[in-house]
Amino acid sequence: MTITTIPAQLTEAELKLLQALIYQECGMHFDERRTHFLQDRLQRRLKECQLDSFYSYYRLLISQNGKEELANLLENLTINETSFFRNKAQLELFHKQILEEVIQKKHASGDYTLRFWSAGCSTGQEPYTIAMLVVDALAYFQMRNPNSYDLPLPKPLVPAPWKVEILASDISYSALRAGQQGIYPDHQMNSVDYSYRLRYFDKVGERYAIKKSVRELVHFDFHNLKTEFLPQRNDVIFCRNVMMYFDEAEQKRLVEKFWRCIVPGGYLLVGHAESLLGLTDKFVMVHHNNGTAYQQVEAGK
Repeated sequence: MTITTIPAQLTEAELKLLQALIYQECGMHFDERRTHFLQDRLQRRLKECQLDSFYSYYRLLISQNGKEELANLLENLTINETSFFRNKAQLELFHKQILEEVIQKKHASGDYTLRFWSAGCSTGQEPYTIAMLVVDALAYFQMRNPNSYDLPLPKPLVPAPWKVEILASDISYSALRAGQQGIYPDHQMNSVDYSYRLRYFDKVGERYAIKKSVRELVHFDFHNLKTEFLPQRNDVIFCRNVMMYFDEAEQKRLVEKFWRCIVPGGYLLVGHAESLLGLTDKFVMVHHNNGTAYQQVEAGK
């Protein structure tokens, strides 16, 4: 005789407790439209932990021994949907206009370090896309502005005296591990031009591996955007399709933090369906050929 286990029912009170805990931990907000998704993910974790009630699960999450499970839950609540060269109009704006301006400004001031942050980097396609575009932009700039530095052979990916730092952060440890490996199946390469595949990837069987020289430009690290301890002095921050997880209050707090993390006059790039309209007056929109970005308004201006 087979005994059928009846799934535990999530009460309104338990749902509110768990919603509040998730919001407190990472700022993610689940309104009525996304409650079903939250319930589904909670049901999966409850089964995985072999618990018989959502209140027991809540007690586990807030206990000293629950830190690992809390991390598992948050990872299950994020949808790691990403691709190379996503939102091409915005990347065109970044590549041809923003990078050109940033590089010119740095060159004029004698500061040759370029810092970028991919916040919510998922499995690495975004920060590696940034790396490829930055390398291209620097090569083009050096062609027009040759310097007296003796370049070793073979030529380095980033020409002297430039230094490129790309931080890629996420709250998903499995996504970060995949990003660090930098190996992608053929079907994820559809948006990568042949010339980029040739220059920046190695073909390994049926998969493509990011070249070591490109991987070395990107540092993957765990970051929770809820925290105040965020990377500083970024020239450009990418935070695309992340703010949609937050309510308006948390979005405002995050944008304020980004403003403090960007160099004067730096840029913030958000998702195609996201906007800073009504959230802040500390950024001004830049728009070109359907691509949008937000430039930091310097203090006192």
